[in-house]
Amino acid sequence: MNRYPLWKYLIVLAAVVIGALYALPNLYGESPAVQIAGAKASVKVDQETLVRAEQILKQDDVSSTASSLEINGAVGTLRFRFGSTDTQLKAKDALEKALNSDPKNPDYTVALNLMSSSPNWLTALGANPMYLGLDLRGGVHFLLQVDMKGALSGRYDSMAGEARSALRDARIKFQDVERNQLSIRATFATEDERNAAVDALRRAIPDLVFTTNQVGDQWLLDGKLSPSSITQVQNNALKQNLQTLHNRINELGVAEPVIQQQGGDRIVVELPGVQDIAKAKEILGRTATLEIHMVDDSPAAMAALAQNKVPFGLELYKDTNGQPILLRRQVILTGENLQDAQPGRDQQTQEPTVNLTLDSKGARIFRDVTRDNIGKRMAIVLIENGKGQVVTAPVIRSEIPGGHVQISGSMTAQEAADVSLLLRAGALAAPMHVIEERTIGPSLGAANITQGFDSTLYGFTAIAIFIILYYHLFGVFSTLGLSFNVLLVVAILSMLQATLTLPGIAAMALTLGMAIDANVLINERIREELREGYSPQQAIHLGFERAWTTIFDSNLTSLIVGVALLAFGTGPVRGFAVVHVIGLLTSMFTSVVGVRALANLYYGRRRKLKAISIGTVWTPPKKQH
Repeated sequence: MNRYPLWKYLIVLAAVVIGALYALPNLYGESPAVQIAGAKASVKVDQETLVRAEQILKQDDVSSTASSLEINGAVGTLRFRFGSTDTQLKAKDALEKALNSDPKNPDYTVALNLMSSSPNWLTALGANPMYLGLDLRGGVHFLLQVDMKGALSGRYDSMAGEARSALRDARIKFQDVERNQLSIRATFATEDERNAAVDALRRAIPDLVFTTNQVGDQWLLDGKLSPSSITQVQNNALKQNLQTLHNRINELGVAEPVIQQQGGDRIVVELPGVQDIAKAKEILGRTATLEIHMVDDSPAAMAALAQNKVPFGLELYKDTNGQPILLRRQVILTGENLQDAQPGRDQQTQEPTVNLTLDSKGARIFRDVTRDNIGKRMAIVLIENGKGQVVTAPVIRSEIPGGHVQISGSMTAQEAADVSLLLRAGALAAPMHVIEERTIGPSLGAANITQGFDSTLYGFTAIAIFIILYYHLFGVFSTLGLSFNVLLVVAILSMLQATLTLPGIAAMALTLGMAIDANVLINERIREELREGYSPQQAIHLGFERAWTTIFDSNLTSLIVGVALLAFGTGPVRGFAVVHVIGLLTSMFTSVVGVRALANLYYGRRRKLKAISIGTVWTPPKKQH
């Protein structure tokens, strides 16, 4: 009656073993580490960087306990683990001094970090510790202000190019079309040309509201965005900046960053484990803006460049090889017009290529520019920390319609992948600056962990003492089931690589109460069946069977609330909900399947069972007639 088939025992055993295996890495904690990432778009962290860094540490007599190289797409992150913080600081100084020959213009970001101390054999099995939130692990918190004026300036730059294309298509002569602060100004020689331009531009750019004016012999047309269009531009800029920050920070290897909107023009960034604010700012500084300019290779420009002069209307940049290149100041396209960038190969020559996809506005501008500049070079510029670098400068071979652009040249497949990644993830719609920064030290995080662990441990101990005293051997079964439940919750969180925060620890403590509640229902039901006169074996069987409905109903209602919190909550609320939902599911399994497996294993083979150890079974007094 109370015997599980072998396969059920094996399932419970497998759950215990797997749970213990994946929960084990959390016992090893974290060690001081140094993280190395590229500080420039053209600098890569790869196997050669690892070998070079190891040689630097060896020369400075600094020994690391472990090292790892993680490559996500084309971005690499290198980490060294050390036995103490003193060694960590010494290693950081040595690496920073050797890798960055020019401290004012560093090639690499060398930052203090934390790294799991799990042994290699556990890591090889895919068993990794849970991520810890900022309140437990320590790290840095930034509040960034998005420059909405900069977003509007970029939008007007883009629309100026669109306006020029629209006027050319309508065959309307104009003297100039440029951004004039936060508006577009078009200049015409006659009133008729200006009036014709008003009708053409209203059809081409319906978001603009136009006003006319005359200064001397020039007829002016000014266009400004409508209030609803301004709101849309600002919202799109905020969303694009959020996505760009996600791409850049994730690819830099920071574990479980928090990047979320706050209000209408602010972004919160939390980087757990990063203790160096200056280096964290450098990580954020890797976000870049994308611009496309025309290259000036004229003899006059080359002669001026040879004399280290920059002619009026041009700007001096450097390409990925460090060679100087002169670009026209006029911005043809910005990252706002880029929808996607993917590496590929030319179908005819099989050369590695970078395939760009532009939006409809960008496609029209690009078509006109390429039609008018065949044989000339066009540069794609990535601007980081206020400094621009030419990623590639291909020659325009023909007019390119449709918004699908293929860039080819003397590049390898890896270089094509690198350029695609930078163009795809580097487009920042609006500038940002830090208005608040906060550091949570590892000692405070460790104190939070200690207090959270102690509160959970004391709660568990109190529950275990009570349940064993009240239900005797079945109380021991319940305590083992409770331990099994905690083990599974930690293991599942580790397998999911979820982030544990202080609210998550609170949810884990609550889970203990919910889990023991199911065991109390089972034990009381068994007592009730014994009072009804059933044999011990029958009471065990009926107790588990009949308590299941009540357990399921009570946990289901709690689960509905947990799912609602998970779906609509953010930040700490969501962290609480994740642990709460997982804990409810595991508590049903451990109390109904795990505890019953223990009871069946102990009592199931006794045919002539006279009594069971479940505490005092109170028999109600008989009624007197």
